[in-house]
Amino acid sequence: MQIAFVLYPGITALDLIGPYEVLRSLPGAEVRFVSNERGPVTADSEVLTLMSTHSYAETPRPDILLVPGSATNSMGILEDKELIDWVVEAHRTTTWTTSVCSGALVLAKAGILNGLPATTHWMVQEGLRHFGAEPRPDERIVRSGRIVTAAGVSAGIDLGLWLVGEIAGRERAEATQLIIEYDPRPPYDTGHVSKASDATIEGARAVFLDMAGIHD
Repeated sequence: MQIAFVLYPGITALDLIGPYEVLRSLPGAEVRFVSNERGPVTADSEVLTLMSTHSYAETPRPDILLVPGSATNSMGILEDKELIDWVVEAHRTTTWTTSVCSGALVLAKAGILNGLPATTHWMVQEGLRHFGAEPRPDERIVRSGRIVTAAGVSAGIDLGLWLVGEIAGRERAEATQLIIEYDPRPPYDTGHVSKASDATIEGARAVFLDMAGIHD
C-alpha cells in the first residue's frame, strides 16, 4: 500500500508529520514524500526542511494521497499546474484521496470536491465554496466516498487514526492511538472558533497574517 504525502515550499509541517506518524505503521505501508522533484523542501517556518523521496512522475498511482496545507503558500500552490495535474491523475486510481488544513483547496482546485461537503482550516472555509465545494466548518473530518478532508493542522492526526480504523480496523487504530499517546488535554479550550472569544479570533488572524507575510 503506497502512501503519498505531498511536499511543496511553505508546507505546514504538522499537517504532514501528524498523519505520517499515524499511517506509517500500517501493515504493508510504503511511505513516499512526493514533490515535483526529489530533494529538500522548506516548510513555512523557513527553518525546518523536509526531504522529498520521490517525484510526481515516479508516483503515478498511490493508494493513499494526502495533501497538507500551508500558512504561507496556500494560495500560491493553487497556481502550481504540475501539482494540480498530478493530483487529478493520481485521484483516478486512489483508494483514499485526503487533505489536511488548506490542502483541501488543492483538491477543490483540481475539481475533486465539486458539489461535495468538505472541511479545511477555519480561516479558508470560504475558499472551498469558491471552488465549488460545500464547506463544513463545524466538522473536524468530512468523508465523501473515498475523499476525506480534515480541518486545520492538528486534525491531521485525527484523520490518520480514522484512516487506520477504516483500513485495518478499530483495534489497530486504538493501538496506534496508544502508541503515539494521543490523549489531548490542552491547557486552553480555544481550539475551534465556536469556543474562542472575538479577541482571540482577531489575535489568531493577526498572527496568521503575520506568518503569511501579509501586512496592512
